Amino acid sequence: MGITSWFKRAGGDESSTDGDPPTPARASGFQETASRLHAFNRYEIKYFVDEMRVPELRRELAARMDSDPHSPVGGYPVTSLYYDTPDLRFYWEKIEGLKFRRKLRMRLYGDPAACTEETPVQIEIKQRVNRVTQKRRTAMPYGIARSWLDDRQMIECDDSQRPFVEEVTTLIGNLDLRPTVTTGYLREAFVGRDADLGLRVTIDHKVHGRDGDFYFGSKAQNRFTIPPRLAIVELKANERVPYWATDLTARMDMSVIRVSKYCQSIQAFGLAPRSIVGAPELIILPGEHDRVPDDLFSTL
Repeated sequence: MGITSWFKRAGGDESSTDGDPPTPARASGFQETASRLHAFNRYEIKYFVDEMRVPELRRELAARMDSDPHSPVGGYPVTSLYYDTPDLRFYWEKIEGLKFRRKLRMRLYGDPAACTEETPVQIEIKQRVNRVTQKRRTAMPYGIARSWLDDRQMIECDDSQRPFVEEVTTLIGNLDLRPTVTTGYLREAFVGRDADLGLRVTIDHKVHGRDGDFYFGSKAQNRFTIPPRLAIVELKANERVPYWATDLTARMDMSVIRVSKYCQSIQAFGLAPRSIVGAPELIILPGEHDRVPDDLFSTL
């Protein structure tokens, strides 16, 4: 199936006015969650929380927010493959805190073991402009995405997709982008209601990754890149984070952290020195168990 027929069948475009990404026709389950819970421009604040306190946090959030029906307790799987230059340009832009920076990734919603060539994935450019996070992305079958990004094959596209496709193609060619690391986790998502419609809170559990064998369906061993006793909490808002949310994080002693799951993977696998500005709580100490169980997603 060509990319043009995929887009027409899906009925989407890569950057709609309300920020929703394109998704396959009859989207369901985790993919439907990804469709509804996406914003184009937003502010993000990150925290970590001890897993022992997650039930308390979940109760507090559920009292003021809606939990997506496809976001079960414990989370749904998210796996991302990040692309970077041979000298890790995108990594260093993040570490150095450049006001404008971006990165390219391929993202899968759902169990990686169930991924086939026809499984929809998202190709996404995530960029930071000052304090605002922006995302542009488009959906296509995994096989086509691999041919485009990994094998650098030309793909057909609808005219509405051409600017985004050409931008990604130019980035890959000019910067010699290549698969670098993966990240994965289980994500719980809460969305605001009433006056907080623009608010989204996510809790990411069991953050892990690998630095090789990048096929999503591979049975290659993953390692935790953040101690599994910790979850990463993100507050995301279009304009402002409501007072009750920041008050909640203060009452639960949740400190603001500067963390990138991508950078954590780069550092965990020794591809670059560990940043001195990273949170020490996120470092897996020598001797700590860091192997991800093979059945991490099997109970979902």
